[in-house]
Amino acid sequence: MTSKNQITIAYGDGIGPEIMNATLNILEKAGAQLEYDEIEIGEKVYLQGISAGIQASAWDSLKKTKVFLKSPITTPQGGGFKSLNVTTRKTLGLYANVRPSKSFHPYVATKHPVMDVVIIRENEEDLYTGIEYQQSQEVVQCLKIISRPGCEKIVRYAFEYARAYGRKKVTCFSKDNIMKMTDGLFHKLFDEIGKEYPDIEKDHWIIDIGAALLADKPQMFDVIVTLNLYGDIISDIAAQVSGSVGMCGSANIGENFAMFEAIHGSAPTIAGQNVANPSGLLNAAIMMLVHLGQPAIAAKINNAWLRTIEDGIHTGDIYKEGISSKKVGTKEFADAVIERLGQLPQQSAPITFSLDDKKDLKIKTKTYPVKTKTLVGVDVFIDWKGNPEEIGAKLQKLNVENLKLQLITNGGVKVFPGGNVETSCTDQWRCRFMSQGENISNQHIVNLLGIIHDTGGYDFIKIENLYNFDDVRGYSLGQGE
Repeated sequence: MTSKNQITIAYGDGIGPEIMNATLNILEKAGAQLEYDEIEIGEKVYLQGISAGIQASAWDSLKKTKVFLKSPITTPQGGGFKSLNVTTRKTLGLYANVRPSKSFHPYVATKHPVMDVVIIRENEEDLYTGIEYQQSQEVVQCLKIISRPGCEKIVRYAFEYARAYGRKKVTCFSKDNIMKMTDGLFHKLFDEIGKEYPDIEKDHWIIDIGAALLADKPQMFDVIVTLNLYGDIISDIAAQVSGSVGMCGSANIGENFAMFEAIHGSAPTIAGQNVANPSGLLNAAIMMLVHLGQPAIAAKINNAWLRTIEDGIHTGDIYKEGISSKKVGTKEFADAVIERLGQLPQQSAPITFSLDDKKDLKIKTKTYPVKTKTLVGVDVFIDWKGNPEEIGAKLQKLNVENLKLQLITNGGVKVFPGGNVETSCTDQWRCRFMSQGENISNQHIVNLLGIIHDTGGYDFIKIENLYNFDDVRGYSLGQGE
């Protein structure tokens, strides 16, 4: 007798319970060998005063089963509530988010009948670290954190995925024409690592034109690898232009854990109405079954789902007169899939999976030579209301050992010396002090801050030390510098 895989499930919020019930019913009728450990997450937990949206005891289940099938949840608006999706991905080390988007022309209306794209999104870094601050009355900040190991892991995963699944091309999306250090690192590593995969075609697009081309000519792309925020956005674009965002599932993959979910949200406005499309969560569950080593059951469900789509049995999000034959609700769609278990699609090629499709891609990062790190200056951010000439004149007169004011920026734009009167300024000023050809230490910066506060009377709200690495500048210039 085949042993059952134990997985953790969560019914979530909004339409979550409906699509989870539909999915589990299909899995059961198809003969999936699963046992469920249910946990509660999301809005109810948030409203209990637990800002993470998950109880501490729930982590025990996840650490035991190592596989999570999750319905969408609702994160309450406003401060104090952290995204559970992000927390789960980071806590469990789920660094790779895999989101396939494929058109099912002519059974699902789409302007792109030839589309089969997989978006591989970095899942732990970028703006989704959620490190934010209000620094002054007018300025809030969100830190974009990009690391070399994080970039290398996801880029290598994309190439290994392409090779494992017979994909021909990997495309990198970034915005390194503007964010030259963060996105620049991602693009640089893509180019370096890509050389190790001569059998795979590769190219790069700036994210804005890349997203436009994805929406207009998705047949140009095969596998796309990108940073966290961009991947979140373009995967929804890809899903929607393929037919419906309600159709697509995703896998979140780490070295030891995996989470499977629909890519859409909890859609509270249609909750409880039996109208939601369960296909996104169902397709995620199919990916999960392959991951768990149950390929025959995964193929059985996938083929029954394809046959249902071909027969025109559609939920409201994809129903269209002249294409669809019958408009059904969530439960009725699941029943239709169950009725077709054991049947094959008539027009599409039947899906087959094997144990070989359970590809646990183990990604190793390199060890890089340690660079010489030299402190050369500091950016001091000051909360102050006034004009640049006034603050610049005062800071220039401060008697600071080995450090001299070089420039002041506001919103990243140079405003002193020689700024432009048309530049709009807020109450946050970045004041750059550079060493004067002598070695400086953190103590010099501490002394500088004391002088700025005691003599200048300014409120410094943040500092960023400026370093060179092997004599290469490790910080950006001000715009206009």
